[in-house]
Amino acid sequence: MNRAPRQPRVAIGHFFYGLYAWLILLLVVLSAILFAVFLPGLYRRRRWVKAAAMSFFVLTAIRVRIDGLQRLPSDHCIVVANHASYIDGLLLQAILPPRFSFVIKGEVRNVPIVHFLLRRIGAKFVERFLSAGSSRDARILVKAAAAGESLAFFPEGTFIREPGLGRFRPGAFRAAIKGALPVVPLAIRGSRQILRAKTFMPLPGSLRVDVLEPLETDTCENSDSVALTERARQSILTVLDEPDLLLAD
Repeated sequence: MNRAPRQPRVAIGHFFYGLYAWLILLLVVLSAILFAVFLPGLYRRRRWVKAAAMSFFVLTAIRVRIDGLQRLPSDHCIVVANHASYIDGLLLQAILPPRFSFVIKGEVRNVPIVHFLLRRIGAKFVERFLSAGSSRDARILVKAAAAGESLAFFPEGTFIREPGLGRFRPGAFRAAIKGALPVVPLAIRGSRQILRAKTFMPLPGSLRVDVLEPLETDTCENSDSVALTERARQSILTVLDEPDLLLAD
């Protein structure tokens, strides 16, 4: 007896899951904005947004596994992570302590609601394509790092549909050297399968974040930023299970 194919039923299930996930995200963002408006104090606002971000993963049944969290220094540092999906920023917001400021691409300024929320939790915006803006933003990041502020970066700057780790921009590493802050590489796995580039509907899945050994910068000179950048990339590649896209160049 022939059985009917199950693929359409799975597709319909994924469609309704995607709608549900977007509804949860909308509620999470609205609640985060509400408290970001009325809560006094940057640290309090960040704690609330962190809890709201984690609630998204709980309510959508996306399992988040974190390995090596004890490697994250208790003092200030700079975190750099691979970027594979729209949900990576939400993930880092959920798992990192509230002392972190997130470094976001400047195009987000064109999304007023998101820009407002991120600005209220102390995010910093950098221009990727305008040289004058990039130089100004780089000075702001260096100044923040030199003051001992913890920063979280996606040094690839953006992400693509295909698996692989792209080129790292040097801004995070120059700031780390200037501020004598350790660089902590994070490897994110599973987010591309849940919501990859050029797709609209998220799929059910699980996430894993590996917090890798910190890279010290105490003895680094400004000219060492290229070597530091590559050390961080190679550290992430050792656990990422995705190709090095630079080898295909």
